Amino acid sequence: MTVKVNGQARDVTDGTTVRALIEQFNLSPEKVAVELNRRLLRTEKYETPLSAGDEVEIVTFVGGG
Repeated sequence: MTVKVNGQARDVTDGTTVRALIEQFNLSPEKVAVELNRRLLRTEKYETPLSAGDEVEIVTFVGGG
């Protein structure tokens, strides 16, 4: 199935969760913020399976000073 990740279409297998998608990008789920269909997703909801046509935005935290 196809989902949109940060504005780009991406094919994922059926049943892929938000957590699995984050891990495909070699990111730590604890160090990102995720929007699913324009709604901020809490960490405890990262096991939510994706559906065809979902839009996901993944933002990483950047430190600095």
